[in-house]
Amino acid sequence: MQRIYFFGRGVADGNKDMKEILGGKGANLAEMARLNIPVPPGFTIATTVCKEYMERGNQLSEEVKQEIEEAREKLEEMTGKKLGDPHHPLLLSVRSGAAVSMPGMMDTILNVGLNETIVHGLSEATQNPRFAWDSFRRFIQMFGNVVKGIRHLRFEEALHKVKREYGVKEDPELSVEALQNLVGEYKRIYREETQEEFPEDPKEQIFEAIEAVFRSWNNERAIKYREIEKITGLIGTAANVQSMVFGNMGEDSATGVLFTRNPATGENKIFGEVLFNAQGEDVVAGIRTPLSLEELKKRMPKVYQELIEIKDKLEHHFRDMQDVEFTIEQGKLYILQTRTGKRTGKAAIRIAIDFLKDGIIDEKTALLRIPAEAVDQLLHSEFDPEARRKALEEGRKLTKCLNASPGAASGKLVFSSEDAEKWAKRGIPVILARYETSPEDIGGMNVAKGIVTKAGGMTSHAALVARALGKPCVVGCREVDIDHEKKELRIFEKVFREGDVISIDGTSGEVFEGEIPTKDSEVVQVLEGKLSEEESENYKLYKIVMDLADKYRRL
Repeated sequence: MQRIYFFGRGVADGNKDMKEILGGKGANLAEMARLNIPVPPGFTIATTVCKEYMERGNQLSEEVKQEIEEAREKLEEMTGKKLGDPHHPLLLSVRSGAAVSMPGMMDTILNVGLNETIVHGLSEATQNPRFAWDSFRRFIQMFGNVVKGIRHLRFEEALHKVKREYGVKEDPELSVEALQNLVGEYKRIYREETQEEFPEDPKEQIFEAIEAVFRSWNNERAIKYREIEKITGLIGTAANVQSMVFGNMGEDSATGVLFTRNPATGENKIFGEVLFNAQGEDVVAGIRTPLSLEELKKRMPKVYQELIEIKDKLEHHFRDMQDVEFTIEQGKLYILQTRTGKRTGKAAIRIAIDFLKDGIIDEKTALLRIPAEAVDQLLHSEFDPEARRKALEEGRKLTKCLNASPGAASGKLVFSSEDAEKWAKRGIPVILARYETSPEDIGGMNVAKGIVTKAGGMTSHAALVARALGKPCVVGCREVDIDHEKKELRIFEKVFREGDVISIDGTSGEVFEGEIPTKDSEVVQVLEGKLSEEESENYKLYKIVMDLADKYRRL
């Protein structure tokens, strides 16, 4: 039985129809390789290996290890780089990928293969020591967190301390010296937390990373996400091992996320964000607030045009809206992933209907693309216009953020997922406020009426998961300061504490002081005769779906 499937440079062992074995990510990487889309070469370790790993008491068999070694050697031949070579090192990403997309719920480790010797060689080979040391500090943090379970916060505190010492605000402003000091501090934290030195052997790093990805299948957040999304019947996750490409090699490098259509509204218009001189985790984790793709168009018009052409190719090939991750390394574009994009209920309906009208899918497929929850979201309440106008007149509008997921909600402020779940169990509506959300917040996000984050953009973790859950969400609130220890949210001179009521409008991005009453959705108003059919775009979408459902329903 085949366990490892290779892909890259126009060839692949697998294809898009092998999601049960390769996971969604691995299957789509194989398919993109076959389409000659610029995918960094690599190999996928099948979901069956994950199942076998768990059945063996969380151990890889020697046979599997040998096959991984052989696949890695093949990758070395293809790339002309060698694992552990200080002058031309092969560095790897190790990513999870289940048959059903579970964004952010399982683990990823980047820059695998770095150690103290190689980072010096990489500095000389690239003539870019800042890039080399930045990659090394990222690797130590991800390896320490994912493989050894060291709290992410410990590394973040050290990072903020070094930034204060060197008087900089953003990560890319850190000098080589600052990054070297940070690596030393990260290694000290690793030693203190694990009672062992950071592993220098790249082969050991790879196996530990793969095993950590397999273990993440059964972490608390992944289990909770599967429960919430009713995902059953899967045997485990695949592990995707790919040659690294770097978005943090300078201002001619970048990383980003692109949706082929607007995931909040369904509008047929590209929607995405980019960060220059950054790695992919910076975008999805919301660590830095990214820029719109218009900025990429300005700075790198040729790369932007290539991205648009690939976007069109992927959407037509997969016949659905795609969520695409990309990296630009010194002006060269690479596609790291494509998957069916998470979307709001309204967007799901609009996209399905547009694809039907364009003849890309048939009526039955369109209907199956629309979950029952999507129709339910069209019936959700929104702020009463008169109450909203009054709140504006009273000066209760506090700020405007990025409108990450539509809908309106009022609730009492809480600052942790644990508190959100406790308060919600008592029937108290809550708004979850976080500097940034992480996969560990899935439980709190699920019970909250709405979510607000200081950091992040429209493709951050908070935005993606809120849209999937149908929760109003605003992100990238620059004027907001959140102190999790004091349980305070500050906007300019106003301070809000745990239990204070705020309201958020995920459609407009606005945040208000106090409660704003809601009113029935447009669809409900039309059904009750309070609004005409012609006045409501949402009702038109609703009617098309209901007519289709009536056409094909059977008992």
